[in-house]
This record gives sequence, structure tokens and C-alpha cells, in this order.
Amino acid sequence: MTILYTFRRCPYAMRARMALAASRVPVRIREIILRDKPAEMLAASPKGTIPILVRTDGSVIDESLDIMRWALSQHDPEHWLGADAAETAQIIARNDGPFKHALDRYKYPERHRSDPDSAHDHRSAGMDILQDLATRIDAHGGQLFGAAPTLADIAIFPFVRQFAATDEAFWTAHAPACLQAWLTGHVTSSRFHSVMTKFPRWQPGQEEPLLTAPSSPRRAHLRAETTDLDPDCA
Repeated sequence: MTILYTFRRCPYAMRARMALAASRVPVRIREIILRDKPAEMLAASPKGTIPILVRTDGSVIDESLDIMRWALSQHDPEHWLGADAAETAQIIARNDGPFKHALDRYKYPERHRSDPDSAHDHRSAGMDILQDLATRIDAHGGQLFGAAPTLADIAIFPFVRQFAATDEAFWTAHAPACLQAWLTGHVTSSRFHSVMTKFPRWQPGQEEPLLTAPSSPRRAHLRAETTDLDPDCA
């Protein structure tokens, strides 16, 4: 069966798991610890970043967006690939580039040698991008391309979740209401709850659980665990 090497709290892995769950492609989970990566994972993809998907024919996909697109190419029951492809790519590129740059320096100033004022500047840069998203969400009826989520919404919200969790009081006070509602809708969804199931660290020879199916909604949880220390899931 298809295998996914994943780290539960990584936003790149989150979006890959969301697409795999939506596609209903059977996938077995290998939960890893970033500071002690298994040899099997490094043999599959020597660059050592997650998520990594090993398909039944042995071929490997080791970029989260490529995993999402592959899964949805197998089955896309909710039409996540239905939005304009070029516009989708542009929105995701802004998230994965400038927004991720600002997010890392806002959330982890000590890693990037940022002083508190610089961290605030990066927060402002991130908020400028988020304001553009909010304008789009408001104009399109709740999601980035309409009333229903598409690939762009799912690819982006795990990173917005990290931004919101960095200072929840600031987020509540300053983020546009439609953006807060958009994020809350995604983090309280039954699918997000299901793909955030906490599995034990995988060891060779141990059981490999299936990626779980959606169950019941959960309370919104924005705060990242204190051990969520690797912004690049490397």
C-alpha cells in the first residue's frame, strides 16, 4: 500500500494529509521524529524533508503540493482541482514564498536573529498578505474561489493557523472577521481532526495505521505545541 512519511505538526504534511484523505486513496502512515529520521525514509528521499509519499510501484513524491495534486488526480470528489490553475498556483506561491518568509521570522525571531521590532515588521508583512486573502474570501463567499474550498484553501490554511497561533490575542483583535471565520472553519472540520490523529513514532516492523477517515468536529485549536520547532519540516 502507499506509504506516507509524515510529521503531525508540519503544515506541509498537514496539507498533504488533507488531500490524501479527501481523495480516499488508501495510505499507511509512518509518523517520524525530525531529529531522528529513519534510514528507510532517507533511502526513499535523501533530501530528508517531509512529507514523502512512496507509491505502490516504489516511485516517490517528496513535495507536498505534488502529493496533493497526485492524490486529487486519482479521485477529486469535492472538485478541489476545479479552480483556475494559474490563479491557484499564484496564490499558493505567495503563501509558500513571501508569507512563509514573514511567518518564520515572526514566529521564530531567535532563529533568524530578529529583534522584537523586526519580528513586528514581519508580522505586518504577513498581515498585508492575509488582508489580500481576506478581501478575496469576502468577495467570493467564504473561500478563496467561491463558497466551497479548493486546492488553494487547503494548501494555505495550515500556515495561517501557525500565524494565528503565534499571538492569539493579536490575531483575534486584528485579523479580519471573514479570515478568522475561514480559518476556524478549516481547523474545526472533521477532516482536519481526522488527519491530526496522534500516532506513535514509526519503527520498522511496527504497525502502519491507515490515514483515518473523518469523524466528528473538534473545537478550534490554533496554538502550536511547544515542541513544534521546525518551520521547514526538515
